Amino acid sequence: MKTRTTAEGGIWGPVIDFPIIPVAAYIVPEYPESHRMMVFSAFSPNSFGGDRGRTQFAEFDHRTGTISERQVAETQHDMFCPGMSSLADGRLVITGGSNAERTSIYNPDLNTFTQGVNMQIARGYQSSTTLSNGKVFTIGGSWSGALGGKNGEIYDPATNLWTLLPGAAVEPMLTYDHEGIFREDNHAWLFAWRNGSVFQAGPSKAMNWYYTDGGGGVTPAGIRDSVNDAMCGVNVMYDVGKIFSAGGAQYYYKAPGLSSAHLISIDQIGAPATVERLPDMKYARAFANVVVLPDGKILITGGQGWAEGFTDLNPIFSPELFDPATKTFTELSPEAVPRNYHSVSILLADGTVFSGGGGLCFDDGTGAVSQHCRDTVDHPNGQIFTPPYLTTGAARPVISRIATTIVAPGGELRVTMEGTAEGVTFSLIRIGSVTHSINSDQRRVPLTPEPTNGVDVVLQLPGDSGIVLPGAWYLFAVSAQGVPSVAKTVFVRL
Repeated sequence: MKTRTTAEGGIWGPVIDFPIIPVAAYIVPEYPESHRMMVFSAFSPNSFGGDRGRTQFAEFDHRTGTISERQVAETQHDMFCPGMSSLADGRLVITGGSNAERTSIYNPDLNTFTQGVNMQIARGYQSSTTLSNGKVFTIGGSWSGALGGKNGEIYDPATNLWTLLPGAAVEPMLTYDHEGIFREDNHAWLFAWRNGSVFQAGPSKAMNWYYTDGGGGVTPAGIRDSVNDAMCGVNVMYDVGKIFSAGGAQYYYKAPGLSSAHLISIDQIGAPATVERLPDMKYARAFANVVVLPDGKILITGGQGWAEGFTDLNPIFSPELFDPATKTFTELSPEAVPRNYHSVSILLADGTVFSGGGGLCFDDGTGAVSQHCRDTVDHPNGQIFTPPYLTTGAARPVISRIATTIVAPGGELRVTMEGTAEGVTFSLIRIGSVTHSINSDQRRVPLTPEPTNGVDVVLQLPGDSGIVLPGAWYLFAVSAQGVPSVAKTVFVRL
């Protein structure tokens, strides 16, 4: 483990105050560059509780630093503790949570929220993922609604209908928790794959393949860890079929954090996954967050050494950067504010990372806070982290033009660089949405350029929509020195 400080360890910007606690975050996709981030809390800026039918939002423009706030009540949906997935056209589907049966759909082109049809099963703390066919799969979520039996279901945006998949049973993915099913089906690590399939990598020790055709199905995919489940551990697909996971805790509440890390590789649908135990992180981290960077390295921020929500016990201020090429962790410059339960991190188009939130207490309906965390672990703020690749002084490559911003799997992106394209590589990173340590929207696909002259390149996308999922993506150019460009926004559509 190497420790870096100052510019070598990245640079944290000033603390940015928000009118709400950012418990969830979403990058609004727009061309040429996606520069707005939406965050939301619950019915209140700093409290959750009950099914109040409204949600507090704020919008942050990271280019200008401006922040605006907004209450969303038109869908009668308190969106605290939801599933989130972005569609092929950039719309965001937000499901369940405090209003456990609800579906809300955000349209970034119109900046409006509309009510979708209710789910078949009321859920909270579920996860969801956009499939290779553009539909959305969700499973689990006994935090709200009835307890247990939260089998998978699928949303079709073309018909605005949810269909229950009785064969997509939730039981194979359950963890063991001393609080029971209330916690055991929470926050599945879902990775959409080929032909409408979904690979579930955790947080249970057991991994599974889920199928979404017909009545659905599930088959085992092996064991990730023979010792511990990893509730609220971090997980991300950083390369095609390559999944990094780390941290978490055996129990959701009152358990030691974990430092273990794994590399999970998948290829053929239904085949057992290959698991490699990686070196441990320096710090045990429950409730941390993860972002895959344009160069393929992985940034883990925040978390605490003891999993206990609504506290800042044993906070971890220093991020760690994992390099898949060397399989090493590097400790980076410390953040100013603890980021534990109810925090977020998300990649911005300029290659920096927003980290914020934490806290947000329960309101029992009287206006009194029943869990006494106010002013101690409530963090209605955030910071922007500049990773080390932007602090070396090396020049950034510049994408000056993309011939088309809408491309199908297997299609081409024709890119013009400002200056030479020599030595430049490219990566697509799907624009993310994050809450409760889950960002199933983000994944990275490296692209090999085919030069056509000194400044123009052709990028051939993989032909499988299970790899390049439909939706909005960042396109980054990365210099030979490892410095990323500012990303342009492209849409993959079927």
